[in-house]
Formats: sequence, structure tokens, C-alpha cells
Amino acid sequence: MKIAIVDADLIGRKNHRFPNLACMKLSSYHKMLGNDVVLEQNYNNLHNYDKILISKVFTDTVVPEEVLNMKNVEYGGTGFYYDKAPKLPDDIEHIFPDYHLYDDFVKEQIKKGVKPKDLKEYTDVSIGFTTRGCIRQCKFCVNQNYKKASVHSRIEEFYDPTRKYICLLDDNIFACKDWKQVFDELIATGHKFYFKQGMDERLLTDEKCEYLFNKANWYGDYTFAFDNIKDREIIEKKLQIIREHTDKQCRFYVFCGFNHNDPGIYSDEFWKNDIADLFERISILMKYKCLPYIMRYMDYEKSPFRGMYIDIARWCNQPSFFKKKTFREFCITNGKESSCMKYAKYFEQQCPDIAEKYYDLRFTNK
Repeated sequence: MKIAIVDADLIGRKNHRFPNLACMKLSSYHKMLGNDVVLEQNYNNLHNYDKILISKVFTDTVVPEEVLNMKNVEYGGTGFYYDKAPKLPDDIEHIFPDYHLYDDFVKEQIKKGVKPKDLKEYTDVSIGFTTRGCIRQCKFCVNQNYKKASVHSRIEEFYDPTRKYICLLDDNIFACKDWKQVFDELIATGHKFYFKQGMDERLLTDEKCEYLFNKANWYGDYTFAFDNIKDREIIEKKLQIIREHTDKQCRFYVFCGFNHNDPGIYSDEFWKNDIADLFERISILMKYKCLPYIMRYMDYEKSPFRGMYIDIARWCNQPSFFKKKTFREFCITNGKESSCMKYAKYFEQQCPDIAEKYYDLRFTNK
């Protein structure tokens, strides 16, 4: 059989730079069966295949309806089903990924002038889950139906020693009682590794910090999450523990634009408070010399302050700006007549107390 594998996010998202693990597993499985497998990078030639397998991670990635209605198409992933996504059969889920699926794509990108280092997760990284699940059941999360985290696979299942790094996609590594065993296995490889998802900082202990900051062969920034202002007390307590163990760069995903108390229910008062809570979390992270990375829930589009969410994300998500400029200075840099300045002025008119408190906060390494 001739099989087309379609990574819908690769087609539908600008500058997408991460391989789809399910696609790589499906490719390995069908190659094992003797099938001819091709990574299709558009929807124009699908009539040439016996079977078309489509996967996507992001819900806002668009796939043409006429493609999904083709008789020989099968599709799956959180992008289609969110928290109800069917699992891959065990013989596919636990197969070694086909790390060569994206080879032609990588060659094309390099010809177009993309730097090899920007494609490293296609060429230099082993990718997999050592654990699955979470204990938090956050209403916005694809893992909301889990009640615990447990070991999913040994690293041999996806670890390629010829690749320089290991990337873990675990949902909440520190919620798993066997986290230490996982770290010991990763450390034993001698390869640098990192967790792609924001780790649960609320679960840190001195022992976990010792492993994370001193024993682990870590690659890149340490990434955590600060999703809700109600967690500020425990977050600050754990930030203090972090800083007792390391002065290394830590980054926090900062989630916003979602009503944790009444999902989908919004008011002008909610939007004002949400912006204030967002700034407050940023100020807490500044205090401990941590970098925020703003993650906007899709409902931010409904806010009368939509532009503010965009501006704050542009400010925070570019460390070169965030480390040198206050929010006000960042907006001024964009020009007095820019949309950035317009949104900042409008919010300041509506909420002068919030603007006064937060617009001039400055990150410092001192």
C-alpha cells in the first residue's frame, strides 16, 4: 500500500518547528508492514494514495473539510478531538519513531535559507513520553480527564543515541511517583535532555531541585507554568526554593484569557481583572529573575482589551525586549501612533490604577 502521512500543523501553521510524534510512530508501523510511506506537505496530491493518515496537535489548525470527507482518510490527535482524542493502538504507541520521516522537509527548509539550528528538533532530538497524565484536571487542558501521572514507557522506546538531545513531552513529570527513576535513566544516557511542557513548580522539593538543577544534564531554559494567580503563595514559596538551588535561567508559561471559575463566561470586569492578574504574575516572576512566556487562551479574542493581550505577549515573549524595557517603554518604542501604543493608552484610560501599578515595572538581573 502507498500511505500518505499528513502533519496538518506543518501545513497549516506559519513557521511550525516541531515534529508530530504520532506521525513518526505511524510511519514506523506502516514501514514495518512493508508499505510505502510519504510525508505529504500539501493537500493537492492525496488522490495518489491508498490511505491517508492525518494528525494535528492544535485545534485552530485548519484542514479542508473535503479532505476529511475522503473515503481513504483517517485522522486523529488533540487538534481534532482535544481532551477526547482516541489513543493510538499499543503496537503503534510503543513503536520506535521514524526519525527520518521529515528528512525531505528539512532539506527543503535548508534550501530556503532556514538555519539548521532552527530545525534541530527534526534532526538532533529523540522525542517521547516517559510518563503520561496529570493530577490537576485543569478545565482548559487536554489532560483534564486524568487523575494521576504514571510511567508510560522506558526511554529505550524512543531514544536514539546518535541524536544529541532528548526531548520529553510528559504532561507532569513531578506528579509521577517514579520521577526519580525517570531522571536516573535520562542521566545515565549522558545526553542532555529537557521537558517541552511547563513543569509543575508547585510540586518542587529540595530533592527534586537537586536532581533538576545539579544532577540533570539539562538543555536550555528550565520551563515551568504559572497558570493562575490563586497559586501565587505556593508559587512564590517554590520560587524561593529554586533560587536557593540555582541562579540559572527559568522561564514560566503564563496562561491568560480564560475564566477558571466559570469557563466561557466573561464580563468587562473579568477582562480588567485578568489583565491585572497577568501583570501581577509577571511582576512576581520579575522579582525572582524569571522570564514569563505569555500563553493566550483562544477566548482572549472576545476581550475589549484584545490588543493588550497581544502587546503584553510581544513584550514578554521576546527576552531581548523584556529584559531591557518596561511595558510602557516597549509600547513607546513601537511609535506613538502604533496600534501597540493605542491599545496601551486605551487600557490606561479605562484602568488607570492598573496601568500606574504595572506599566513601569522593570526586569533586573541585580
